[in-house]
Amino acid sequence: MSLLPVPDALAIILNSVKTLPAEKISLHEALGRVVAEDIRSNLTQPPFAASAMDGYAIRFADCADPINVIGESKAGERFVGRIGPGEAVRIFTGAPMVDGADTVVIQENVRRHGDRITVNECKAPGANIRAAGGDFKTGDCLIKANTIIGARQIALLAAGNVAELMVYKKPKVAILSTGDELMEVGSEISPDKIVNSNVPMLMALVAENGGEPVNLGTAKDTIEDVRAKIAQVKDVDMFVSIGGVSVGDYDLIQTVLKDAGLKVAFWKVAMQPGKPLVYGDFNSIPYFGMPGNPASAFVCFVNFMLPALQKMQGKRSDGHQFSHARIEHELDAGGSRQNYMRANYHENERGEKWVSVQKSQGSANLYPLAHSNCLLVREIDAPAAEIGDLVRILLLE
Repeated sequence: MSLLPVPDALAIILNSVKTLPAEKISLHEALGRVVAEDIRSNLTQPPFAASAMDGYAIRFADCADPINVIGESKAGERFVGRIGPGEAVRIFTGAPMVDGADTVVIQENVRRHGDRITVNECKAPGANIRAAGGDFKTGDCLIKANTIIGARQIALLAAGNVAELMVYKKPKVAILSTGDELMEVGSEISPDKIVNSNVPMLMALVAENGGEPVNLGTAKDTIEDVRAKIAQVKDVDMFVSIGGVSVGDYDLIQTVLKDAGLKVAFWKVAMQPGKPLVYGDFNSIPYFGMPGNPASAFVCFVNFMLPALQKMQGKRSDGHQFSHARIEHELDAGGSRQNYMRANYHENERGEKWVSVQKSQGSANLYPLAHSNCLLVREIDAPAAEIGDLVRILLLE
């Protein structure tokens, strides 16, 4: 069986994954969520003409003459009344403008003697006044649909008195690991077992990218236990299993899943690491069968699971950002699979990116993965690279 190219595998996934329905949440829950519809302001900001500076509200026509100060206007407590010829009101930044005044003179340009002021400099009528609605007005569109909400957007919506908004639901992702060799982190060390690092990694990746991970635990290498764990896959938007997708006597999960309704779209991709990836439909839920080696599972997430999660949330489903860098050492020619090599890049004083690959590229090794800031992508049958050649990198940070 020929291996499926990475772009073809991704196209199959994105063609089958749907954007999730919208839900209403409070503004306090909105950080990182994706807006499902345009959001309009519930008020005008500022709601009144206000002073932009500390100073004095005056009539511009009175600039040349001594002026009597008859009161003050503070933020949250306006001056009640109207000034006439030769009158001024002490005013503070953000305070409502005074009726009858058309200018604010900053305090640095005024000399005050008791309740009288003399203006040293007055630029023009309307100076230092924020017009009502100068930021936005009631009904204005504050945030467009499909915008990711950050702190700045939260501030804008709060200013527009938007307490609730419609966002796409967070994908719930069920995660199941398999294997008698696995023990949980913090367990008593056993000479025949290894700590399960894949589940914490995938749970973190899902949460980091807007999803809600659901840990189904670890199934033993028996049909009965795998079947019992799979029965817990309910009320989720995506199902991921780790391990048990290669060819082997104890790789049971595909068999049990098929009996439970899995329809396989593809198995095995022309990539390294991550070749044994399985993708399909498990009772109308997108299913990813991840390889058990950590680097393989990570590369599969970056290439396939991440774009699927992004599409579910209404985001652009283009995964991580690609770039180019010059290689710091020679590279062998590419093979029959697209290779994602753990690597590190840096920028020199001219802003040029240079990259070098980690010495260890074993798919079971976590240390080089944790200490890489990119993946160097070697295309199928790529020619050997010389020092200084441009190569493609997938940025992780």
